Amino acid sequence: MPKHGFCSCTNPLKQITHLLLLLTICIAPLISSQIASASEATASEIIKSHAIAMHGQPKYGPDFTRFDYTSPDAVKGGKIKLHSVGTFDSLNPFVAKGNPADRLGLVYDTLTTSSDDEPFTQYGLLAKTIEYPKDRSWVIYHLDPDARFNDGSKVTAEDVDFSFKLLMEKGNPFYGYYYADVINSEVLNESSIKFTFKEGSSPETLLITGQLPVFPKHFWKGKDFEHSALLKPLGSGPYKVSKVDPGRSITYERVQDYWGINKPTQKGLYNFDTIIVDYYRDDTVALEAFKAGEYDYRYERVAKLWATAYEGQAIADGRIIKKEVQHHNPSGMQAYVFNLRNPIFQNKTLRQAIGMAFDFEWTNKNLFYGAYKRTNSYFENSELASSGLPSKAELKLLEPYRDQLPKSVFTEDYQSPVSKGDKHNRKNLRAAKKLLDSAGYKVVNGQLMTPDGKQPVSFEILLYDSAFERIANPFVQNLKKLGINAKVSKVDTSQYINRRRDFDFDMISHVFGQSLSPGNEQRDFWSSHAAETPGSRNITGIANPVVDALVDEVIAAQTREDLVTATHALDRVLLNMHYVIPQWYSSSHRLAYWDHYFQPDISPEYDIGYGTGLMTWWAKPADTKK
Repeated sequence: MPKHGFCSCTNPLKQITHLLLLLTICIAPLISSQIASASEATASEIIKSHAIAMHGQPKYGPDFTRFDYTSPDAVKGGKIKLHSVGTFDSLNPFVAKGNPADRLGLVYDTLTTSSDDEPFTQYGLLAKTIEYPKDRSWVIYHLDPDARFNDGSKVTAEDVDFSFKLLMEKGNPFYGYYYADVINSEVLNESSIKFTFKEGSSPETLLITGQLPVFPKHFWKGKDFEHSALLKPLGSGPYKVSKVDPGRSITYERVQDYWGINKPTQKGLYNFDTIIVDYYRDDTVALEAFKAGEYDYRYERVAKLWATAYEGQAIADGRIIKKEVQHHNPSGMQAYVFNLRNPIFQNKTLRQAIGMAFDFEWTNKNLFYGAYKRTNSYFENSELASSGLPSKAELKLLEPYRDQLPKSVFTEDYQSPVSKGDKHNRKNLRAAKKLLDSAGYKVVNGQLMTPDGKQPVSFEILLYDSAFERIANPFVQNLKKLGINAKVSKVDTSQYINRRRDFDFDMISHVFGQSLSPGNEQRDFWSSHAAETPGSRNITGIANPVVDALVDEVIAAQTREDLVTATHALDRVLLNMHYVIPQWYSSSHRLAYWDHYFQPDISPEYDIGYGTGLMTWWAKPADTKK
């Protein structure tokens, strides 16, 4: 999976024949560990490159000077003030503890970095050269001799090995799933490290090892990685943490002697001398602060605010600019998520009926000003989204499990329920009641009861954002018409994160982000093992052997065609099991900013959340002295 988560296989007979030939003529032992590491593939099969693409060839050749979405005119200097809603109590985003501050990724470089104008290609960053066989069964990263941590010490293969093992042993459970197909990391020499993969592993495994953040081994000696809390980190990235006011503000300063400043993947990026992130408890307050000039840039997520709240003299006279930037990213799945660990939600019919009570059409018209489209796929806004009936290739994957799946997987084109948008939602509520009746649910004294008559159907919708209450409340009212007692509860951000991490909720609104190249991260989203692991991203609690098998198919796909087919099959099963209630998506970034900055002419089309795009901006001359 690109930041922000396809080859031809080696012929085994050819390998055996070659090895027998070597033994016959008594080849002497190989004299270096580097040569030994390549002994499983002939020289003609080994590739050494500055970059690797998931499919085809990298867009940028070995002599490229910068990415097209950056500008040669960009200058360093000035500052930008950003905002976040909530709080933070940690400077370590790599563990399942605490609430980390925003933008900490600026502190760390990775072995490789992706371009945001290609679906999934990794270019060398800390690694100068990527060496691997055609079957992608292993990779050797040869580090750039210029690579340095921000204390001046050299980045070595020992640091890379330390980082990988540290994350696997003490990092967020996500890393265990993401790198599950890596069976070994081996330091070959000071500047080369080899990763070996399981037989039959996903072709993307090679690419995602390059996304490994690298920590300085000497810095963490004697320190507790899991409980580092507000310890200022040391990295090799373009910024360092300079000032921390816990829960209120964090300031990053550009590293003036950053080792990668002139590398082609970094040119035109990271132009601000200072980046400040101020925290607000409430987004409405944060918006007013933006209009008052308290911070400079805002990524607007709330359609109502975008449609109605951007008013005032600064907007009227052009000092504040509103802009929508189209993107081509999969939107993933934003949804109300059932926690299947609550026994009441184990019934698929009940989940489907509850989903029918959410009136998207009325919500979009009256609360969102028509800004959104309904989500009908876990991979919405991409070719990975299933549609129509299953193809022959999909049926080949699905047929072995026909008896374990709903008939609708094979016979229906999944579409989320559609209403007239008149707030009554009568058609869908009638259909929901019919489903509940057929499953044996009964309403007693206005309360829906489980088929055994022993338990009322009631649950809590957990929120942290007050703006979402106006969306959840009409949903609750519709549920009441079915006799279902749902209660909206709002908690502070820290409590919300901890409860989600511990799976201590009935229902939440959540986004399962996706990329154009799904792979190992799908284990963390949907696998049975992840369902039992606190801190994993399988917050739904899905433990379904069919889903496990289809996730394996996605990961093992060898061609783009195979990947699309496997993803379609997985998508169909997830949708028809009604594990979530799909919400909505947008195919554009909504940006508002004070007119203090220049931007490149081209925006990165696969930029998730406009994170890279913002880092291509630079301050206008009058603002570089700020």
